[in-house]
Amino acid sequence: MAADLGELLVPYMPTIRVPRTGDRVFKSECAFSFESPESEGGLYVCMNTFLGFGREHVERHYRKTGQSVYMHLKRHVKEVSCPLLLLVCDFELGLKKDYEYEDEAKLVIFPDHFEIPLPNIEELPALVSELVLSGLCVCFLHASFLKTPQQNTCLCFSVVSGWKCQKCEMRENLWLNLTDGAVLCGKWFFDGSGGNGHALEHYRETNYPLAVKLDNITPDGADVYSFEEEEAVLDPHISEHLAHFGIDMLQMQKNTENGHHTDNNARPRVSEWEVIQESGMKLKAVYGSGFTGIKNLGNSCYLSTVMQVLFSIPDFQRMYVGNLQRIFDYSPLDPTQDFATQIDAQMFSFQHQQKGVSPRMLKSLVSRGHPEFSSNRQQDAHEFLLHVVNLVERNSAGLENPSDVFRFLVEERVQCCQTRRVRYTQRVDYCIQLPAPIEAATNREELLAYEAKRKDAEENMRAPPEPVRARIPFTACLQAFTEPENVPDFWSSALQAKSAGVKTSRFASFPEYLIVQIKKFTFGVDWVPKKLDLAIDVPDFLDLNRLRATGLQAGEEELPDLMPPIVLPEDTRGINRTFDNMLRQFLKSSCVQSVMQLAEMGFPLEACRKAVYYTGNMGPEMAFNWIIAHMEEPDFAEPLTLPSMMDLGPSASDGPMGATPLANSPPEESVAILTSMGFPRSHSIQALKATNNNLERALDWIFSHPEEESDGLSDMADTEPNDNTFSNTPSQSDSTMSPDMTGPRVKDGPGRYELFAFISHMGASTMSGHYVCHIKKEGRWVIYNDHKVCLSERPPKDLGYIYFYHRLCSS
Repeated sequence: MAADLGELLVPYMPTIRVPRTGDRVFKSECAFSFESPESEGGLYVCMNTFLGFGREHVERHYRKTGQSVYMHLKRHVKEVSCPLLLLVCDFELGLKKDYEYEDEAKLVIFPDHFEIPLPNIEELPALVSELVLSGLCVCFLHASFLKTPQQNTCLCFSVVSGWKCQKCEMRENLWLNLTDGAVLCGKWFFDGSGGNGHALEHYRETNYPLAVKLDNITPDGADVYSFEEEEAVLDPHISEHLAHFGIDMLQMQKNTENGHHTDNNARPRVSEWEVIQESGMKLKAVYGSGFTGIKNLGNSCYLSTVMQVLFSIPDFQRMYVGNLQRIFDYSPLDPTQDFATQIDAQMFSFQHQQKGVSPRMLKSLVSRGHPEFSSNRQQDAHEFLLHVVNLVERNSAGLENPSDVFRFLVEERVQCCQTRRVRYTQRVDYCIQLPAPIEAATNREELLAYEAKRKDAEENMRAPPEPVRARIPFTACLQAFTEPENVPDFWSSALQAKSAGVKTSRFASFPEYLIVQIKKFTFGVDWVPKKLDLAIDVPDFLDLNRLRATGLQAGEEELPDLMPPIVLPEDTRGINRTFDNMLRQFLKSSCVQSVMQLAEMGFPLEACRKAVYYTGNMGPEMAFNWIIAHMEEPDFAEPLTLPSMMDLGPSASDGPMGATPLANSPPEESVAILTSMGFPRSHSIQALKATNNNLERALDWIFSHPEEESDGLSDMADTEPNDNTFSNTPSQSDSTMSPDMTGPRVKDGPGRYELFAFISHMGASTMSGHYVCHIKKEGRWVIYNDHKVCLSERPPKDLGYIYFYHRLCSS
């Protein structure tokens, strides 16, 4: 028999290899769908690429690659009643139901589907035996631990509350190690939540990988994390493992909401969590096509809500689901790295899966290379939405672009107050950001009374009063958005000098789907991002036709298309002096406050200077993220070394003296200087164009326009969608220009809309909390809360963060 198996595998030996360090073995889900070993057909893992495929997709991979040998993984789940007596705090619970897991593995040779049951190791050639052993170890690494845990028997909690970290005595964000029962704190996060990382230190000392978050244990389950795999894992025997330490899941109540940190001042947040999640109501669960939830991987709800809304838009469904077979058939050899394939897999599962799907593979792909989205921290759903739209733009070259439905043109009118002349420009945007003017609150007296009581309680060290939520009319937000605003440091081409200027913005076109973001987030005095507690009466129907742009009107005189005169340096030494002055100005500007704030946290002063410098003085939170990402580098605390000045070359002085046309293109050398200081490329180009390529004035311009500076926070290519409401200075962006068109593609039409979805946030800031979304389907509002999908009884439209409107057909 051994000889027969050996002869059978000889022709395929060149295509079989053993996983090396760094190889990823996709043992948990299919590259084209969300089938897993627990699915009816199991999972087929290629013995060469280690990609996983469901039964419907493995044939396609065989035909495309010629790989014939696969390891077929199948997990059988059986519900049993075991006579297990649990003694928890001296109380006997009696019988309990449990689940048995039986893992089956075998080699399958295509195209004949010849099966070799495993482990048949002694009968296989040496290379295949080694591969099988390593593959089985990788595939069922944690299953073996979960079935037969080696738990210490010397520890049992007599009181299942009042826990604290065994090393630092913290009482928040505590984790119980499932092997030895150690209670330790988790990681520290920028918003002040988390701990000192003692649970991770304990894993490194003991090599005990699994831990459960204590304040998330409920009768429905608990959050289990594997330090070895650095991701959340499923423990089917979690109740038994917790009972080993005297913890009864049936008696536990969650101290935080949905596994996310809540605020110390819980009273305002408790109400918000309950209202947005519609707690206390008997919500009816719904299943079927379009009603599939997305599992939370740990702070991944921002991704889930955005993808749920995008996948409900017909244009996205038509682009991906409608082209399903074409995308699958023409996918690359590694479909896990193909954007269209992974989007297609997610949307396909939404149409066919009944239970929640895991977005692990999709999250890994869309967040690749992004310092924030690739982490396990909570993120801003609005920033992620623009990031996904940017990815769709990049991956739709030559194809139908579903993100066209969001794109619209903005007309900006800038007027010189002294000459009354005007300039009209247009630019592309994808979202409007509405300010929330607290002064327009309908309960202003109540807010003032609350603030007086709060200050009095703080001075007299009494308990704070019950918080009051500001209620702001939507019309006030829209009015604040449309009001004229001053243009700082405005240079009038009519006067050839600085002057006062005002800017107004209007819609040059209306998108098919309108995204509206409410500016709920701001920064506190400690530079920690926080959320304003407010409610806005967002309407179901919206008419914006009165905000349609009109263009140049009769009687208006345009400003000349001229820029400030060029100031030429005398010589190279003069250029160097200019550059040194720029650097000194940069280091002595408002970034000093950020540097000192970081230094007060205990970081080396030179490291703080480098962090602020390399993040372009974007604020302490960005600098802090830079420090976390680079603190292990050997030169972390070394003094900041400034870049040397390059010769500008003739491109900066080729033009004539005096005013030059607006079309003047900045020299690449000047752009490189500003980008080396940490400023985004698109913003640097805009600054140089606005100052006629004068480096020193360009830096002044950047510091005087901080709102536009946020456009490049993601540091992506120039095609990143605009992230601010409407810029403070007139500019025309070609970031969404089609390669075969002279202008951006927009789907203009009437400005009448109906609300069809909104994303809500719960928590104190974008760095923490939880997201859910409500989507209107078949005339009913549906709430998507991670993997749970239910009919909504009372959608909290006044507490939303991002709203989605679709255009009404003209009647």
